[in-house]
This record gives sequence, structure tokens and C-alpha cells, in this order.
Amino acid sequence: MNNPGEIRVIVLGLIRDGDCSANAKSERIFVSEGYDPVKQETFYRALGGGVDFGETSLVALQREFQEEIQADLTNIHYLGCIENLFTFNGRQGHEIIQLYSCDFVDPKFYQLESLTFSESPTHKHRALWIDISRFQSGELRLVPEVFFNYL
Repeated sequence: MNNPGEIRVIVLGLIRDGDCSANAKSERIFVSEGYDPVKQETFYRALGGGVDFGETSLVALQREFQEEIQADLTNIHYLGCIENLFTFNGRQGHEIIQLYSCDFVDPKFYQLESLTFSESPTHKHRALWIDISRFQSGELRLVPEVFFNYL
């Protein structure tokens, strides 16, 4: 989470798996699960993290996936920039998101049910595959909502 009054530049990787055709219902995306204790709400978003000073968003994307889940990426394509204003844990946040589509190099990641990773010694997160239809129906919450434009 960024400091008050700070705009944070982050990078997220949109990883899909399954049939992408218009009438298919089996497409899923790889997301991280989060929880807002103030709103008492679970939410999901693509994996990624902060872009460091002097680092391109592409390099940051590859570094974040290595650090968080020891995964190499391939077929990386820039999708666009999203400005995200939000409230998390009672604090206002402001992010500039560089969004990429990508794939895992190692096929084992497509077989996973879920995995747990640490962003820091005190913050553990779960990453998992979720059918896009569960977000589209409103059953689960995908953030930021403008993310739907890229699905």
C-alpha cells in the first residue's frame, strides 16, 4: 500500500487459460486473493507489484513473478494503462497500472489449484485460477473493475 498522497506505479500480468471463443464458458484467469478488513470483503486481482525507480514495467513484471511465485513468463504483450482510485483498509489509494497479457513458461502452473506466496514476512497471499464467468456474474469481485475491458 502506498503512502498517503502518493501515486504508486504498478504492473499486473493477465494470465488466461482455457477456451477463449465467444461461446466457451471454460476460460479462467490467474489471480491473487485479497481481503479488506474494513469492508469485510474478499476481492481478486491479477498478480504483479510495484515498478521500482529506473526499472521498466516489463522488467518489473518479470521480477515480480519471479519473486512472488518463482515463475518465468512468455508471450508478454502490453495491453494498456489503467488509473485506479480505491479505498483499502480505510485508506485512499491511487495506482497507475501497466497491464500486460502473458503466459507461464512452465506448464505446471496451469495444473495448480492454488498456491500461497509471501509479499513480505507478515503478508501471505493465495493465488489461484478462477473462471471468468464467476466475476462476470458478480459472484466474485475482480479489481479494478475496468479490468473487465481486457477480458
